[in-house]
Amino acid sequence: MSSPIPLPVERALAQLGQNISLARRRRNMSQQMLAERIGASLNTVRRMEEGFAGTALQYFARALQVFGELDKLEMLLDTSQDSVGLALMDEKLPQRVRSRRRTPDTGSF
Repeated sequence: MSSPIPLPVERALAQLGQNISLARRRRNMSQQMLAERIGASLNTVRRMEEGFAGTALQYFARALQVFGELDKLEMLLDTSQDSVGLALMDEKLPQRVRSRRRTPDTGSF
């Protein structure tokens, strides 16, 4: 049994579904046309546009590709802009970095 979906996640999925629907309609595409282009059933496109949480991520990615927006998915969690992750890494940095002591050369390698 899976845990209930948090309300902010539900809202985000619903918004994503609405955005996909709007992008599809702006391109004068029917749900059936989108389904064919992403290799899914008509029912999958309907559920995706309704924000159904069980829709496989690959269909969202394929829809983004059809709309010419796949780069948005690639930048979804840009680690160079992850302020929390970077701050956590910075906390673990040493205060000082010392160079290693050199040992006297004994002539051997």
